[in-house]
Amino acid sequence: MVRSINEAAFGRPDEADLIDGLRTDGAVLLSLVAELEQRIVGHILFSRMWIDTSNVPVPAAALAPMAVLPGHQRRGIGGRLIRHGLGLLRGRGERVVIVVGHADYYPRFGFSHEKARSLDSPFPPEAFMAAELSPGALDGIRGKVRYSAAFGL
Repeated sequence: MVRSINEAAFGRPDEADLIDGLRTDGAVLLSLVAELEQRIVGHILFSRMWIDTSNVPVPAAALAPMAVLPGHQRRGIGGRLIRHGLGLLRGRGERVVIVVGHADYYPRFGFSHEKARSLDSPFPPEAFMAAELSPGALDGIRGKVRYSAAFGL
């Protein structure tokens, strides 16, 4: 079901294949579904990633992918998945979450380009954002982000 939601939302199999790869890699931190009238209509996945600093790698979580069935988009389902996921990760002691996405969407959940400015990534800066689940978690952190091999980066 998660596969079909991602394929429908993105119109291609790439994100569903990414999920399979992250599961195979053992990198999944959290996978949540949204249900409406006993039907799964959305999915979000957070996986382990790292920030390679000059000292030690700093653990972080990657938010990718998030999908909502096309007929249910723009109803707040994705936002609820994000908020719930971030809350659960915070409760588990995660401190940093990274996302690549729309600059007009993710900042409402605490993501910002500013928080990610000292992180080197292969993504365009306008789409690359970070959120601190613990205040100051990125203070003094500089380095290159390293995603699970499933991302193919």
